[in-house]
Amino acid sequence: MAVLLIAEVNGGELSFDSTAKALTAAKQLGDVTVLCVGSGCSGAAEAAAKLDGVSNVLCAQDEAYGHDLAEPVAALIVSLSDDYSHIVAPSTSASKNIMPRVAALLDVMIISEVTAVVDADTFERPIYAGNAIQTVKSVDAIKVATIRTSTFEASGEGGSASVTSIDAAANPGLSEWVEDKVATSDRPELTSAGIVVSGGRGVGSEDDFKIIEALADKLGAAVGASRAAVDSGYAPNDWQVGQTGKVVAPNLYVAVGISGAIQHLAGMKDSKVIVAINKDEEAPIFQVADFGLVGDLFEIVPQLTEKLG
Repeated sequence: MAVLLIAEVNGGELSFDSTAKALTAAKQLGDVTVLCVGSGCSGAAEAAAKLDGVSNVLCAQDEAYGHDLAEPVAALIVSLSDDYSHIVAPSTSASKNIMPRVAALLDVMIISEVTAVVDADTFERPIYAGNAIQTVKSVDAIKVATIRTSTFEASGEGGSASVTSIDAAANPGLSEWVEDKVATSDRPELTSAGIVVSGGRGVGSEDDFKIIEALADKLGAAVGASRAAVDSGYAPNDWQVGQTGKVVAPNLYVAVGISGAIQHLAGMKDSKVIVAINKDEEAPIFQVADFGLVGDLFEIVPQLTEKLG
């Protein structure tokens, strides 16, 4: 079996965590070739070549690939597809845009959010907000899948794969880049952070959300939010954790003022240690929490932040 793994490349650099975790799943399927795509991805390709278990790295550099436009990248992947039995990618915002297009162009099913590889044709994925695990068996000649990286350990380094530059595919011209608006932060990236502090509707306002940020900064953590908090305008969309947000699995997840709706639990229940702070002792979040503290978050969180100092 030959597997094409689409690397996550941002700003010309390899997103090591997501790519290395997806590689762990890909290695269970066969011989892995990594594809790096971007306006300048030679550095990312060299980094990918050092990952353990990579046989070959393809580097496609073109201005058309510089802004994560799904259509030209999908066209490139399809042009390479005849040589592979599986095409996989880490389940990120970019791949969720690209991979369904690849599947449609190849007229095959998309197997999304894979959490386990049973064999080359069979995969497990969560459904019903993670309350059930579906086993999917595909008879398609080419399997197209996204990998939920929170359930796989990252592959280590030590590889020495060759890097091959390839030509860009014909651009279908269906979309064009206008501008990027990028939010910058000194905090860790949410999906790969070792510690996440999240706030919910109980925080009460955008101004009060600063106590969540202060605690996160003391812990060197990323900041997350429930959908209720995002919908209420307390936090930006890219902080949302849950079924319709980001899936995280940090070593420590601190849920502050979050009731624990099933949709939120789907995005964080794989965290190694879960700490819940809520004034409602009947809140569902306490059913999954390793440690729970019942009380007023406006008293508890500032005291905790101060003691950590």
